[in-house]
Amino acid sequence: MHSAAASIPPLAHHQLFVFLLQAGTLVLLALACGRLATRLRMPAVAGELCVGIVLGPTVLGSAAPAVAEWLLPRSTEQFHLLDALAQLGVVLLVGVTGMEMDTGLVRRRGATALSVGMGGLLLPLGLGFAAGWAAPDNLIPESTDRLVFSLFLAVALCVSALPVIAKILTDMNLVHRNVGQLTLAAGMVDDIIGWILLSVVSAAAAGAAGLADVAEPLAATALALAFTFLIVRPLVRRATRAAERSDDSRATVAGATAFILLAAAATHALGLEAMFGAFLAGMLLGAGPRAVRTRLAPLRTVVLAVFAPLFFATAGLRVDLRALADPEVLLAAFVLLLIAVTGKVAGAYAGARVAGIGAWESLALGGALNARGVIQLVIATVGLRIGVLTTTTYTLIVLVAISTSLMAPPILRFAMRRVEHTAEEELRSRERSFLPGENASGNQAEA
Repeated sequence: MHSAAASIPPLAHHQLFVFLLQAGTLVLLALACGRLATRLRMPAVAGELCVGIVLGPTVLGSAAPAVAEWLLPRSTEQFHLLDALAQLGVVLLVGVTGMEMDTGLVRRRGATALSVGMGGLLLPLGLGFAAGWAAPDNLIPESTDRLVFSLFLAVALCVSALPVIAKILTDMNLVHRNVGQLTLAAGMVDDIIGWILLSVVSAAAAGAAGLADVAEPLAATALALAFTFLIVRPLVRRATRAAERSDDSRATVAGATAFILLAAAATHALGLEAMFGAFLAGMLLGAGPRAVRTRLAPLRTVVLAVFAPLFFATAGLRVDLRALADPEVLLAAFVLLLIAVTGKVAGAYAGARVAGIGAWESLALGGALNARGVIQLVIATVGLRIGVLTTTTYTLIVLVAISTSLMAPPILRFAMRRVEHTAEEELRSRERSFLPGENASGNQAEA
């Protein structure tokens, strides 16, 4: 009698060849374009995001469709292999970013982070709803109610992209600055509320919105936070202390990786975003002894050098900007981008000023949170799948996602030149760096 496992055929030879070719090509081009972006005084993530656009339907698909079909065949099974690797990369990236969070600062300035996050959430939410309500009929699917479309557009414009923000802050050596820490904390506020709103609007689009659809994601979030800090945190403390006494670095790296992935799986099972769990896991690991964080330096290196660039490059493969050749669509894209940027930057700036933050730091917070990136790409994909968006409106939202991600670094660089480097930031950089030789001196290299 054959076992169930024996009946599953192995990965086909050609399918494996194409997957390896795709992964190697994307990593190599992401490295090259990332270096080019750095020379142009942009973070590497800017070049990495453009790789997928060049290899996707926008450029290669138009210029050499036969080559595009050979390298990136339009097969769901084939693309899902690459997509799975990219998702692994983004989960680990968010987990590694969470390790660099100063939980003490978050506790002390939690109200400030909440004020910044809510400011950067409410204004673009309102402007996005107004834009959807005033949008031309040809941008709305015939089967979609205008109210549902407006709510969905509002949600799409109010989110921030924590993975992109994390990569930008890391590339610019700002992750240990107060602005970087507050940006990550405020970004988590935006993301949590944004994903809850998305679940509600998606249910409304399916005609099933009700009190239960609002309460379920709220209850799941509260459950995840309570379980993390009341039950998991003491266990992680014991594990990191045991790892500190051990000489086996490989076990430390493997254990941390498994913890991040399992935490991501847990929040995903609750109906929340997997990255939420990864970030919480990273925060708990980052609160451990410095010796443990130093041993996790190889994980950080591999994630930032290989997995994260692969993820950002893969994200652009679904993007098709050829619709912008239509002047009416191009005008709509400009208006939507203006609304998105104004709402997020002005909202986060106002929230920061209300919390007592200086003008230049407030501008830096608004500029960083303005990066929508892959989170908006995911939301746009959901909208297309459930029929709330047309192909044209999907393209417009994708354009906003890419443009705002490219705009964040110049705004940050402009504002951070006018923000003094504090002694607290110097100390945090020395204490929370992964590598023994890292210090705060590099933090002003890009800023």
